[in-house]
Amino acid sequence: MRISTWIQKYKDMSQPVKASFWFTVCNILNKGIALISTPVFVRILTTDEYGDYSVFQSWYSILVIFATLNLFSGEYGKGLIEFDDDKDRFTSSVLGLTSVITLLVFAVFACNLTFWSGKLSLSPILIIALFVEIFTMSAYEFWSTKQRFEYKYKKVVLSTLGMSVGSILLGIISVLATDNYKLEARVFSDVFVKAVISLVAFFVIVRNGKKLFDKKYWKYALLFNLPLIPHFLSTMVLSQSDRIMIKDMVGSSAAAVYSIAYTIGTMVLLITNAINNSFTPYTYQALKDKEYDGIKKNATLLCVLVAVLVILSMAFAPEIILIFGGRKYYEAIWVVPPVAVSMFLIFLYSLFSNIEYYFKKTGFIALASIVCAVANLGLNKVFIELFGYYAAGYTTLVCYGLLALMHYFFYRKALHQEGVRASEVYNLKQLLLILAAVLCVMFVMTFTYRHIVIRYAIVAVILAVMFVNRKKIIGWLKNIRNS
Repeated sequence: MRISTWIQKYKDMSQPVKASFWFTVCNILNKGIALISTPVFVRILTTDEYGDYSVFQSWYSILVIFATLNLFSGEYGKGLIEFDDDKDRFTSSVLGLTSVITLLVFAVFACNLTFWSGKLSLSPILIIALFVEIFTMSAYEFWSTKQRFEYKYKKVVLSTLGMSVGSILLGIISVLATDNYKLEARVFSDVFVKAVISLVAFFVIVRNGKKLFDKKYWKYALLFNLPLIPHFLSTMVLSQSDRIMIKDMVGSSAAAVYSIAYTIGTMVLLITNAINNSFTPYTYQALKDKEYDGIKKNATLLCVLVAVLVILSMAFAPEIILIFGGRKYYEAIWVVPPVAVSMFLIFLYSLFSNIEYYFKKTGFIALASIVCAVANLGLNKVFIELFGYYAAGYTTLVCYGLLALMHYFFYRKALHQEGVRASEVYNLKQLLLILAAVLCVMFVMTFTYRHIVIRYAIVAVILAVMFVNRKKIIGWLKNIRNS
């Protein structure tokens, strides 16, 4: 009867709610599939090869901003609403602009591939593969975003999961089939699967829109997105530059070890992003209704939940490292604690930035991202040279701490301009106490990794406290869910 009740509830959902549900499930499954595949690839690739593949992905995340201006992000969603009666031509036109920009940037690289190969520490053939992925994936981003806005979730879910599974399966087969070109096999298999699916999206967009150039839409896209490029770039530099600099200053093997530690942090980030994505609409509605007490109470409880997840990831870092990477990546345990705490700081600053987004203070957001990205590059340059790649974990922690601090001051300023007291929205004292507790656990765990009995005893105490207070915790979670 419970199953039939849930089925009926699902049938009664509106199309937007169904779409939201499936897009969330798809995102979790997609990231989950990528995480599950990590232990496979770290075992069939050498540490140098896995490090180079991680660097390839990092360069993709950064160069896609220059080669597309991120036109499929930001302005495109707003344009779909603004040009609702001409969405197909708007989409094909902006895709045409994106394709031209990508080809122009590639032409700059193609004029001297050897030079850029040295700068990026990637072979010329990998640079070509990188631009093939950028060119084709842009079409998929436009297509999938339009589908989301129209609540058409089935094709997006199937194509996204098919892309992930296909890339992994073909990647494993390709890597195992060669002895000397395993890195290229992994890159080409991934790019091939994405390109095939994305090219279908490209032709669908062109067929429906029938126009790749429209002066009005090109001007609209450029004027909207160009001012956002510093923010997009700074965000990517902050999250991706570590691996690139580690490879350049230490080596590919060190970049691989650092990437495994960052993967564990991504596991926590996957959950915290889901929490924030659910909490953001509630925050906006509560701000609109001036019901600040609910935001304050639930934000504190959610921070406690995220803190517990971060602490558990630090506590079991050695075991998780062995599962994901094996003994050859074991030294990554020393990077996990600062990276894990960085994930908590990301959640913390997102609480503040949500307020800035609501009151349209996006200039604050861009300024914070730029300052922290520059700080990250400078700190990495100094401390990686002094202490090795381990330092990158702590420079990341410092920069995300700075980002959270800046967003706190900007959030206060945004509220002040709107005539709202900051203490009404978030309880800073409670948030700082939670952060202090997480930092204390970070230092304790770092010193107990070589003493398994002490570490397990600490974990047992934490779990015992949670068990004793389980009814209160369940009550908190129910209150948050109901809100």
